[in-house]
Amino acid sequence: MLAAAGVHPEILPASVDEHAIKGALCSAGATPRDIADQLAETKAVRISASHPDALVIGSDSVVTLVNGAMLDKPESLAEARRHLEAMSGTVVTLISAAVVAEAGGPVWRHCDVARLHVRPLSPAFLDRYLAQEWPAISHCVGCFRIEGMGVQLFDRIDGDYFAILGMPLIPTLSYLRLREAMPA
Repeated sequence: MLAAAGVHPEILPASVDEHAIKGALCSAGATPRDIADQLAETKAVRISASHPDALVIGSDSVVTLVNGAMLDKPESLAEARRHLEAMSGTVVTLISAAVVAEAGGPVWRHCDVARLHVRPLSPAFLDRYLAQEWPAISHCVGCFRIEGMGVQLFDRIDGDYFAILGMPLIPTLSYLRLREAMPA
């Protein structure tokens, strides 16, 4: 996404235990927005600590069902199907957060919220969809890649396309221009 926008960052994995962080935050009563934000911050700060002169971007997304339950990345094909069945015919909320860190601490953050109206998904569609998209969607919270066949899951989307892809890109680019990390 950043490369397509003309930004060519060095990509470094933060290697954080997202599941443990989510669990601790949920136990403490954190909101889904807080969880997305904290995951993005943890990733950015982790890398920034070892690259203190760089602006480091961390991002993460959280998807919640209408009952408030948060979805994790599916660990199996069967779990992906259960997630999609739970989403079928409902509106799910996607919260996408980006945090920029410098010298080991956060210096900027932004969260976007999108509402995705999932159409009723037939068993036949789910069979075809999962046969085509698994295992690629195993790394996707919500079990979809909006830029691919995943767009067929929805009747309507209210929110920013880039946030749905995984990062609130336009506000992030604005901050990078403000910091003169890219041409204005």
